[in-house]
Amino acid sequence: MTQHAHLPGPHRRGLLTAAGGLAAGLGALALTGCSGTETPRAGAGDGGGSGSGDGKPRRGGRLRAAFAGGGAGETLDPHLSNLFADAARAKALFDKLADYGPDLAARPRLAAAWEPNARLDRWKVTLREAAFHDGKPVTAADVLYSYRRIADPKQAFRARASLEPIDLSASRAPAPRTVEFVLKRPTAEFPNVLAAFGAYIVPAASGPVDFDKNPVGSGPFRFVSFAPGRSAVFRRNDAYWDGPPHLDELEIVVANEESARVNALLGGQIEYAHELNPATARAHEDKGRIGIVRLRNSAMQAFAMKTDRPPFDDPRVREAFFLIADREELVAGALSGAGEIGNDLFGKGYEYYAGELPQRAQDLGRARALLKKAGAEGLRVTLDTSPVAAGFTEAATVFRDQAAKAGVTITVRTGSKDSYWKDILDSGTLCSYRSGAMPIESHISQRLLTDSTTNATKWHHKDFDDLYQQAQSTGDPVRRAAVYTRMQRRLHAEGGFLIWGFADWILGTSLKVKGVAPDAPANTLDWARFDTVWLA
Repeated sequence: MTQHAHLPGPHRRGLLTAAGGLAAGLGALALTGCSGTETPRAGAGDGGGSGSGDGKPRRGGRLRAAFAGGGAGETLDPHLSNLFADAARAKALFDKLADYGPDLAARPRLAAAWEPNARLDRWKVTLREAAFHDGKPVTAADVLYSYRRIADPKQAFRARASLEPIDLSASRAPAPRTVEFVLKRPTAEFPNVLAAFGAYIVPAASGPVDFDKNPVGSGPFRFVSFAPGRSAVFRRNDAYWDGPPHLDELEIVVANEESARVNALLGGQIEYAHELNPATARAHEDKGRIGIVRLRNSAMQAFAMKTDRPPFDDPRVREAFFLIADREELVAGALSGAGEIGNDLFGKGYEYYAGELPQRAQDLGRARALLKKAGAEGLRVTLDTSPVAAGFTEAATVFRDQAAKAGVTITVRTGSKDSYWKDILDSGTLCSYRSGAMPIESHISQRLLTDSTTNATKWHHKDFDDLYQQAQSTGDPVRRAAVYTRMQRRLHAEGGFLIWGFADWILGTSLKVKGVAPDAPANTLDWARFDTVWLA
């Protein structure tokens, strides 16, 4: 299955471009306008809204959470999760072997521990004692069944590409709670595979399963009802291995328009509104009616330069474009200030991030000199963009005006929301780009290797590929980090991603909602994790 450049997984409309369109219901509501260490249970703090309460979790109540959805074609099959709403529903019902912490390092979930052999091409995973909703234990056979189902080449399951390093025909279950994964090559970051988006564990089955009518998982909530494009209702799983949720019930409702989500929140028809824009957050923050939660560093914002074709096949032109960017102005103009500047490297604040590299600043004089040396004075370039993602068209306009000050003429070309990610993967020379949270290793492997399927910058360098394999063959984390730093130094100097900022992801909550993790980028363990939330 092909992965696409804006997300940590392979689907064009994926998570960070959650579908727009008309509000599809809000249910029945009427809108008014590492070798595995235990992970501490999250959400025990007093996150979320700023209402009254002593900060201690309380049991009971139903929380209604509104997300943009996918319409009548939605499903509860966790292996088909693509949108934020899909992910929230899957997280309520199912578990993965691992998930990502705030720094995007893998944390154990159904896996109690993992241990590699000396060559890093075989990994022993020990499962914790956990049960499915029907009372049956989660076993190694269920894990292998789930992964083989995901890897089926006849299906379009999201995590299929992420599981590619595993030789599933050779992997086996020597004991009920032990899985021995045989890999095709040394993979030091194998826990990232276990945490891959959509790699949920389902019970082994001998035939087709109707997930929409009888989904059985091991997650914190049990299935009650599901109306695609409208509402899904779940109730507390008192036998959950990580402790029962505080809520009695969770309802995930669909409202594609941001205004519908905000109005429902203000009107008391929901308690949690996903994906608010910065202007909305500013209008309501500190006004005492709703709570605003900002998830920092949730979305990388960038321009992608094709390094295999003029003018960006010349590294001097790429460096000039790095120096043209006024990052503070881009964050202010395109993100309304809801974010922080970037330094042409992915994963600011994540594990392995090369934060010691000097912050790049605008230098129009140096940019002009580099363009002159490259014979690119008076350069004209087309910048492809689209309203497919918030801030894209605004950033394109801001950067166009910045480039003009260096003598570069940029023509902004606005493409289709429906086909943008496919269109810009191979065509054009310069485009707007963004990505959700994922490990730095995954960003490299999916986007920057010669055979990466979503190599939007066409960064093809065998010596860079060799460094990645060296990192994956290095068991010592300090030495491995040093290799990743070498790779990032090169990308910072001459790569194809002009990463100008990192956007906040913004949520709205009722003042009575507590326990929402404030430091959980989208796609991580504590994002949209409702088992740790309570109503004060």
